[in-house]
Amino acid sequence: MSSSSSKHSTYGSAVHAEGAPVLDVSHLSAGYDGHLALDDVTFHLHTGERVAVIGPNGAGKSTLFKVIAGILVPLSGQVNIAGDRPSGHICIAYVPQRSQVDWSFPVSVADVVMMGRVGKLGPLRWPKAQDWNIVRRSLEVVGMADLSQRQISELSGGQQQRMFIARALAQEAHLVLMDEPLTGLDVPSQKDIFRILDDLRQERVTVMVATHDLGQAAEHFDRVMLLNRRLLGFGAPEQVFEPEILMHAYGSHLHFVEGEQGIIAVGDTCCGEGDGADE
Repeated sequence: MSSSSSKHSTYGSAVHAEGAPVLDVSHLSAGYDGHLALDDVTFHLHTGERVAVIGPNGAGKSTLFKVIAGILVPLSGQVNIAGDRPSGHICIAYVPQRSQVDWSFPVSVADVVMMGRVGKLGPLRWPKAQDWNIVRRSLEVVGMADLSQRQISELSGGQQQRMFIARALAQEAHLVLMDEPLTGLDVPSQKDIFRILDDLRQERVTVMVATHDLGQAAEHFDRVMLLNRRLLGFGAPEQVFEPEILMHAYGSHLHFVEGEQGIIAVGDTCCGEGDGADE
């Protein structure tokens, strides 16, 4: 990732203020068609953090990501990306839920990854050799260089997620938002995703991942954000995964099982593909 010694560096039409949090959310409220999905949410992230966003279906996880990415305008409050509003930033990569993607669309893996370069290219400009080299290197990082010409309809679930991560790499993103990237993946594919996330950490890329798997959130993430319309907990997993806090978020959908390593929280909402109509 490139850096600048000047007070501000330009990314698209927005700027990065030196020393500003990579993400600063203040009193954010958002929703759809009069339905409030997020209510007065405030937090900020440090550069290079890996944060798991958890909560029951309909908690507002996808809504939060869409506001941060600049796709959805908040009802109130403010979101700043490195000191500026999301609009105009090309350093934010948003990876939607796989169920929201039209996998029958006739494009190749390389075409999708090249979409990450659009903000860098500017309007009415065709990709140059340098851009295709970046696409190739991005696919190499995620282990998909040999699948660059494959149609996206032919990919497995794990390959689909790795392709989207390659698109984020080609975009040279500083903040990556991944909405349920592990849902429906087998264990080897999940391990591949975490290996790539480890590589992103080395590049000081900040990553937010929405997940229903509390065990993975505790094992693989620096901090955990617990949402249910409001921010109910945000901190180290051991701070957030207190029975009282979890019950407040999940209610009767959460059960506790005594295991060898202590109390394990088991939710019965882990099979959903989305967070409801408000998401």
